Amino acid sequence: MSVSRTDRKKTVPTHSAGVRPLLLEAAGLTLSGLVAEPPEGSPRATVVAVHGGGMRAGYFDGQAHPGLSLLALGARLGFTVLALDRPGYGRSAAQVPAGLTLGEQAVVLPAALDAFAERHDVGAGFLMLAHSYGGKLALTTAAHSPGLLLALDVSGLGHRYAVESAGLSRIRPHVHWERTWGPLDLYPPGTFRAAQALVAPMPSREASEVALWPGMFDELAPRVGVPLRLTFAEHEAWWLHGEPHIADLTARLERAPLVRVERQPGAGHNISLGRAARSYHLRALAFFEERLAGLMATVP
Repeated sequence: MSVSRTDRKKTVPTHSAGVRPLLLEAAGLTLSGLVAEPPEGSPRATVVAVHGGGMRAGYFDGQAHPGLSLLALGARLGFTVLALDRPGYGRSAAQVPAGLTLGEQAVVLPAALDAFAERHDVGAGFLMLAHSYGGKLALTTAAHSPGLLLALDVSGLGHRYAVESAGLSRIRPHVHWERTWGPLDLYPPGTFRAAQALVAPMPSREASEVALWPGMFDELAPRVGVPLRLTFAEHEAWWLHGEPHIADLTARLERAPLVRVERQPGAGHNISLGRAARSYHLRALAFFEERLAGLMATVP
């Protein structure tokens, strides 16, 4: 990743105020991550943020501008926000340097949430916000662990690639940089310096499944039974997201009680690091608010 002269001069703090690191023991692994809790009182619910391939949990605590951090914003609005490094990233990379398959990660993630709930008030339960490869894990988890999530919000993920399969055999950031980030002016100054602390190699077992996703989605989609919101950035270049593709995608999610598809203007694939991050995060949290309100309406 090249870093602009402005980026090189900018000092980047480690975390936003109120955000702290944590470790969780889950399924024999030590997972690292970040957490932010409401400054007062119990959380309304817990938002679990799941990063994409080649990134880390800090993707959801962007440091290039004060308005980027999902963790800080969610905590101010009364949610606990938990962003975990997926297996093969962060602390667990030493234990599983080749990473885990999606199916294996979908066993670890619920175990991590159980471990978190043993020591923290999670409010009404777990909501999940996931990006790109993390969205694959979120959908896989929702299919394999019904009842775990109250709602799911996914950005940067479709079901059919806009890239030929030969181009997926080896993901190389320096080759796919423009496809991943989009126009540079979508991001505030300092973004690419800050992002150097967030990027990590994609583990080999994870990378080996990249090209398999269309078939994997077709198999698991009918088993996803959670309210779902999908967001495609205006400059999304990894996925086909024209109207026919969206119609086919949503038709396959036949068990989901709600499927909402939205577009995020002024954004590239890495929405949560761009100027549109706050707008996207507010829309996602509003979706979660709607789900919680619906949940409360069913309580006698």
